[in-house]
Order: sequence, then structure tokens, then C-alpha cells
Amino acid sequence: MEELSGIDASFLYLESAKMPMHIGHIAIIEGTLTFDDFKAYFEERLPGLERLRQKLVFVPLNIDRPLWVQDPNFDLNMHLIRTALPQPGNWKELRYFASQEFSKQLSRERPLWEFIFVEGVDSIPQVPKGSVALLCKVHHAGFDGKAGLELISMLFDLSPEIRHVSAPLTKSIDRVPGWLELVTKGVANVIFRPTKLPGLLWETGKATLKAGYLKQIQDINMPTLPFSAPYTCLNDTVEAERKWDSAILDLTRVKAIRKAVEGATINDVVLAICAGALRRYLLEKNVLPDEPLVAMVPVSIRAKEQHNDTVGNQVSAMFIQLATNVEEPLMRLQKIHINTLIGKLYQDVVAAKSLMDYAELVPFGLAGLATRLYSHGILDKQIKPPFNLIITNVPGPQIPLYLAGHKLLYTMGTGPIYDGAGLIIPVLSYNGNLTFSPTSCEKIMPDIEVLCHYIRESANELELAALEKMQDGTGLDAANRI
Repeated sequence: MEELSGIDASFLYLESAKMPMHIGHIAIIEGTLTFDDFKAYFEERLPGLERLRQKLVFVPLNIDRPLWVQDPNFDLNMHLIRTALPQPGNWKELRYFASQEFSKQLSRERPLWEFIFVEGVDSIPQVPKGSVALLCKVHHAGFDGKAGLELISMLFDLSPEIRHVSAPLTKSIDRVPGWLELVTKGVANVIFRPTKLPGLLWETGKATLKAGYLKQIQDINMPTLPFSAPYTCLNDTVEAERKWDSAILDLTRVKAIRKAVEGATINDVVLAICAGALRRYLLEKNVLPDEPLVAMVPVSIRAKEQHNDTVGNQVSAMFIQLATNVEEPLMRLQKIHINTLIGKLYQDVVAAKSLMDYAELVPFGLAGLATRLYSHGILDKQIKPPFNLIITNVPGPQIPLYLAGHKLLYTMGTGPIYDGAGLIIPVLSYNGNLTFSPTSCEKIMPDIEVLCHYIRESANELELAALEKMQDGTGLDAANRI
């Protein structure tokens, strides 16, 4: 039995029928893998994935955060679903199917995940006929992007030879606490959690002094703060119907672009590619704001020594200006690089874990009420958006992986959107490819395939500009003083 952290619980009180809070991905598996073989393979790996056999128990009146307990009635058949694409089984059908499935909320009556085995992937370029797609959904309350990717990776092998897994020792079934016990424990937590506040305020005060030192003594600009983003069409209320698509880029080409700006990282290039695509998309609709868009970029604070089976959310966030007000692509990349450098400097000073620590103090029911007030428009028109969109970049293995002896060809992500933040772009790397998979809704971005096209065009534009600069021997240097 395990209580949710404050960050984990936030994805429950954000959730509604129109705002499902799952993360997920679509994996394209090469060859004619059968559902029966997949199910047998999955069933063998399941004992090692404890969170997949746990469900939530809620505290009466929502006075405290829910708990994870083992589901005594766990039934694998409720979580593995078999279906097929309509003919001709091309990308259009898969994109539509994924959009519909990502629109659906996971049931809280059982463990919060499902895998959909999709047959009939017959007409997608570079994918052999008869391949299958595996659509995975797991609730964000149980997994962050990195934990979800690592957890899914446990299902894959490093060669076509199937690795047989020994089942761990069976644990006793959790005793589900009764109503009185849940209420008593919840009241105690509500009383004693605020005692941690003085210590947190002390640490925050020290961090503020350090941040002031960076500004006043070293003359380093302050990072972008939340609620300083311009209002855009992306920051409206959302609808239930999701729109999902994906663009696949060659990772080698993306790595080459960063050489045009000294010190630039792959993540800087990823942000610049997204920025170029968003600039063109909003310009063509005549709604590009004069101020640069701001992306919320999740930052994993998962310790290196934590094992792959450490689930839950271990994240903080940076707010990065995307320089969408800059026309020249390499100048845009340079500005983004400087903005991320500043963000990382202050991230180190302020201690990224503080966001999670403060989340522990927020009463579950009160946080849910505040979220509903915002969603109903009481607050969202009175202040600037905290940010315009989310861009999350999760690096994956750069070697081929195999599921039940069949090669994983591509993996593409998705993530939640919500009122005030109607676009998320998960970026996943795997085996030499980089996938950009924007997720929005019909109301905000009905033509999401256009944004995907512009992502590819933005990468091409950056690549061409980088090649020209490097051929001239005039690669851009980062500013000497931030």
C-alpha cells in the first residue's frame, strides 16, 4: 500500500471526461506478431511490473490523497485489447484510431492502464505489410514520461531471441483500509503536513538569495517565469476529442544542426524545430503574438541510482521562451540555447525538487476545487497563461529492441492537455530516429497534420541554414555573457 505523492495526485484532480490524464505511446512492431503470442509474452513479464497490478483507493470526502493497493480482482483480459485498422491500413487510419483512443478516459475501477493490439498495419511506408501497432495508455498519476518509457522498455529484449523472465516472489495482497482508517489517516496528514512548511520556506529563502547573486553579481538575466506567456489560441478551454499525429526525423541530421551554434544541445535543436513550426502555423492563421511563445519543459529529477521500476513522477519544470518572434532560424536557435542555459543555471540554484516538496503540502480536495475554478473560466481570462504549450523530450535507446522476437520499428508518444494548455509535443528518440508527436483537440488544432508538416519543414530550414553557416566557417557562437 502506497500513498500518492502530491505531484502524482495532481494528475487526478486535473482529470475530467474532457481532460483524460494519461500518457502513452504507439509502437510499430515489424512482422506478423499474433495476439496470442503477444499476450503470452506479456503475461510472463507482468509479475515484474507491480504498478500494473495496483489500483487506487480513494479517501472519503477527498480529504487526503488516494493510495495504491494491489487489485484483488485483477484481470489481464480487461487491459489487453485486440482490434484492427480498416483497410487499407495506412497512416491516415492509424492517426484517426490513435486520436480516438487517446480521447478516452481510463477507468478508475481497475489498474490505470491498457494496451491495444492493432492489426492490419498494411500500407505505411517503410513498414512491412502485416505489421502491428501497439497503443499503450498509462495514467500520469502512476508514471512520468521517463518512468513510463523505462517501464515499457522492460517489455523489450535486446535481440530477437526471447528472454524468459523468472517470476518474482509473490507478495501478499494488500489489506484495503476501511472508511474510518482512511479518514483518520487523512485528517492526521492534513494536520501534520503543514509542519514541513517552515523548513521549505527557509530553503526557498536561501535559493532566492542565490538567484539574486546570479543576477546582481554575475549579471545573469532572470529566467522566464510562469504566467508571463502571451495569450494565444493554444490557451483556450479544451474538448474531449483529441487530435494526434507524428513526424519522424533522422536523429543524425538533428545532431548535425547543433554544431552551427556553439554549445547547443539536441534539446535546444528540438525546441527550435518546434518553435519554427509553431511560428509558421500561427503566422498563416494571422494569430502569432508579438511576444515569444513560452514552452513548459519538464525536467526529470530522477536520481541515476534509482532503478527502472521506480515509478511515479520525479519531475520539475523549466519555462523556456521559444523565440517565435525571430524570423531567422539559426538566430532563433541561438536565443533558445541562451534561454535554456539560463533556465538550467537557476534550476540548479533553486533545487528542482522544491516543486515536488511544495506539492506535498497542497490538500487534495482544495487543489481539485482550484483546478475546477480555473477550468470554468473564473481565473483563466484574468491573468496571463502560465505557459503556451508543453514540449517534453525523452531520450530512448539507440539500439534495436524486440518484442516477442519482433523488431520495434518506431515509437511515438502522447501526453495530456488541459484547459489553458491545449498542445503538448512529446519527442522520443529511438534507434536513430526522433519522433515529434503533437497532441491537441479538435477545437484548438483540428488540422494537427499541418503542424506535423511544418515540423519537418522547420527541421529542413534549420538544416539548410546550419549547412550554409558551417560551409562559410561562420558557425554562431553563444553569447559570452548571458
